[in-house]
Amino acid sequence: MTARAPLQHNGTTILPYAGKTPKIHDSAFIAPGCRIIGDVEIGADVSIWYNCVIRADVNKVRIGARSNIQDGSVVHCDSPDEANPDGFPTIIGEDVLIGHMAMVHGCVLQDRAFVGLGSIVMSGATIESDGMLAAGAMLTGGKTIGPRQLWAGRPAKYMRDLNDQQLSHMQTGIAHYVENGHEHKRAVDAHSA
Repeated sequence: MTARAPLQHNGTTILPYAGKTPKIHDSAFIAPGCRIIGDVEIGADVSIWYNCVIRADVNKVRIGARSNIQDGSVVHCDSPDEANPDGFPTIIGEDVLIGHMAMVHGCVLQDRAFVGLGSIVMSGATIESDGMLAAGAMLTGGKTIGPRQLWAGRPAKYMRDLNDQQLSHMQTGIAHYVENGHEHKRAVDAHSA
């Protein structure tokens, strides 16, 4: 994993903030149009898709291996204060799928969590391993989606448990995004050469 100096290349901005420079694994794909700011660490084979914003100016953001954040999504964190001296960093585990136009803010997404298209995960919320937040749903602060649970609605509520076939489908999605990210990275690199 390498720390990247201020970079504006192919419409992507990687910017230090408050003495913290984003650290991005060399195998990660960062699409043109992304903005990555501050105390961010991005793991191996991660893909951050077109026009995403990952802003770690008031706390940290960590993204585990093979996770993907799809086009137009925003990832932020929450500041420490008297009531919560640690604030709410955003911790995204490994093999996490975050759909297009999602808002992920000061929360924990454990390994293999799924955030549907256009969903919102608010400060202090958690999606445990193999948990799923449906498209368009809003997981309010302090709520936890348990393992293998599907939650939907605004505010999100438990709907049902996920079966093995659904979990297998999510893992297929992870593999697809890793490979697709590598293909896009090669195309972007060839275009900028």
